Formats: sequence, C-alpha cells, structure tokens
Amino acid sequence: MPVVPRRDHVSAGSVTAVVDIDAAIGFVVAHGDTVERARLSWLRTGTPPPPETLDSAEVGQTSGGGWPASWGDPVASVDATCFRLAELDDLGALGRPAARRALDWLAAGQQRDGCWEEDPALAETAPEWARPGSPEARLYLTANAAFWLTVAGLDARSAGPLDHRVGGAYAGVVHAAGQALAAQLRPDGSWPSFLAAGWLSAAVLHRQQMFYESARIKALLAERMPEASPADAAWLASTLRRVEVDEQEWTMVAARRRLTETQRSDGGWSSDDGHQFDVHATLAVIRAFR
Repeated sequence: MPVVPRRDHVSAGSVTAVVDIDAAIGFVVAHGDTVERARLSWLRTGTPPPPETLDSAEVGQTSGGGWPASWGDPVASVDATCFRLAELDDLGALGRPAARRALDWLAAGQQRDGCWEEDPALAETAPEWARPGSPEARLYLTANAAFWLTVAGLDARSAGPLDHRVGGAYAGVVHAAGQALAAQLRPDGSWPSFLAAGWLSAAVLHRQQMFYESARIKALLAERMPEASPADAAWLASTLRRVEVDEQEWTMVAARRRLTETQRSDGGWSSDDGHQFDVHATLAVIRAFR
C-alpha cells in the first residue's frame, strides 16, 4: 500500500494552500548539521537531544550571559542572543542554565523606557537592524527581546517562587516592553521599524491581552504576505504560533499560502541571509505548522 505524504492544508478563499511537511523534514535531514537535526527531532517527537548537542548549541556564551554576534567577541549582542534562544527553544532547552543566564542578561539590559539597544561598542559592526543609536533598530530589538522573555519566562524561573503571569519571572519587564511597543504604533497600525518588528510586537501584545493593538499589526502583516520573502513568512508564522495565535487566523492563513508558493522542489525554503541558513528557515516552517 503506498505511503501518502503528510501535508498541512488551510483553506484560503477558494484555493487550498498545501505545505509539504514531509518534504521539509527530508530537507533538514539531508542538509542539517547535528544541532539542526536535533532541533528537528525535538519539534517532531519531543526527543531530548544528547548532552553534547546541547553543549554545542550553547557554546560561546559570554560571562555576562548573552552571546556575541561574532565568535570570540567579548561584547554580547541582544540580536545574537535572541537568535540563539530560538535555537535552544527548538531543543527544549530554555530551562537549562545557559538559557536562564541569557534571559537574565536580557532582562537586566532593559532601559528605563522599557526598550533595548545594542552596546555602543558594536556600532561599527552591527547590521542596520541592530545598530546602536538607530530608532528603527531600537524598536526591533525591543520587540525581539520582549518576545523571548515573554515565551521563556515560565521555563526560566530564574528567581523566587514560580510566577504564573505572562513572562513568569520577567512579568514586569515584558509588561513595560509591551507598553513601549504599543506607544510606537501609528494610527493606521503601522510601526516605525523593520517588518520583523511587526510580528514580534504583535506576539508580545497578544500575550499582554492588548488584542486590539496586536490585531492592527496583524492586519497590515497579512496585506504584506503576498510579497514577503519565504524566510519572513516562516519567521512570522513560527512567532505567532509560539504565542498560540490560531493557525486559522487570517494572518497565519496568508503566511501559509505564501510558504506554499515558495517551497522549493527539494522541500526547503530560502533564507534571506544566504543558503547556509536555509535549514533554519525550513525549521521555522516546521515549528509553525507541525
């Protein structure tokens, strides 16, 4: 009897969008490194990675708790630390000491207005989305840091008794960040920053029960999805699903349609950061629609 590939469907208007998850899994198996294949196993079956894989995923952490953007750099980066937390989340490792230290480092770096900014020492090397002194970068970094403190707080339990509020041990931090993000929204729901700041902000505001503000952002994101890059659609979908936005919600439907249109014949999706990150983009799709 033939094996029928597992596909995820969503009805979008009169056309059904289909993401071939089996092909995506095959792409990661064929092209992923040890850590990426371990991420796939965790996402598919919840299989804990071996200790050496976790050690490899956590390597390079600075003494303060963050991770640098460049190997061996003594200055930790907010953006790089958030990227590393995303990898650790796919390994079920947000409750381990390394992630806890990173989350504590992020929380301690929040400024009085509820925002985050990269260390001035990174000004000459930081990409535009993380450049110190840039208002656009400041909003993006705030949304990114707040997102990870929101979803990881209950895993970290870094201090005191278990706190069941949004963000857990970081509830006050993420509340202040949510207020700062909402204050930046324009009357039409747009935001003065990069596209990714939109879906990260929408996720944070959704968990803060600021549903109106989150919905305004998501409406604009849904309009942008037909032209979004595959990596952006994957990142948006995985971010919103991580805070339990329903996959039948229109923004998620639009993202899945875009991912259906852009899945390659080898099962993967292309990253905006070069082919070496194609597996990472593909894992984001699997995370969103597993």
